[in-house]
Amino acid sequence: MKSIAELYKARFGLERDIGGDLPDDGALAGILNRRTHRRYTDAPVSGDLLDTLLACAQSAPAKSDLQQYAIIVVEDPKSREVIGGWEGDAPVFLMFCADNRRIRRLAEIRGHDYANDNVDTFMNGCIDAALAMQSFILAAESVGLGCCAISQVRNRIELMCELLALPDGVFPIAGLCVGWPSAPGYVSMRLPPAIVVHRDRYDDSSLESEVDAYDRRRHEIYAIPAQNQRHTDKYGVLDFCGWSENVTRQ
Repeated sequence: MKSIAELYKARFGLERDIGGDLPDDGALAGILNRRTHRRYTDAPVSGDLLDTLLACAQSAPAKSDLQQYAIIVVEDPKSREVIGGWEGDAPVFLMFCADNRRIRRLAEIRGHDYANDNVDTFMNGCIDAALAMQSFILAAESVGLGCCAISQVRNRIELMCELLALPDGVFPIAGLCVGWPSAPGYVSMRLPPAIVVHRDRYDDSSLESEVDAYDRRRHEIYAIPAQNQRHTDKYGVLDFCGWSENVTRQ
């Protein structure tokens, strides 16, 4: 079992004396050690376990208690076949949606005017859905399941809306593959806290130097292969393609 300090180093590639008084097998360690899983065994996820995890998802915070999200459990074989390019061999596939329709309908049922049809309400629904999805992921991983969020569903948003019969006011935010991992996966190194966490005021004066160092640390652990380098037709293939180079090619 790795200590919190060892997990911190794996996550950021940085040495730090941290978490000495914290258990190395608790929730914090589990979060620091989490990773994405894209390949799964053929073992099913029981209905009882799935319902429990969905209850955990609904236990997430929600803006003003409005709970503006919906979760679609995609079980229909034909729908799964259409989505198949993204979900791989996951036994469970969920679609997390922002839901601005429910409150609008309830306002009509109660005889009230609906005065919040705006961008802020849409954003609140997206955040509610994201919080619910992350709560589901943490709960699933705590029992040994693996997950992979799929943002590409938004690239075919009209198809997803038709496939899942999403009405006006309900928007797909992300899909989620869930299953028992067939491989351990790896910890993806994150940006250093020095450029993500700010004290009192936003300050990115050290952005270039910190990201340059991060690119090098990450490359030593996992060099981006040619097939994963973006737009090589325009930028070519590099022996050293750092994270910042690759993500800014989009």
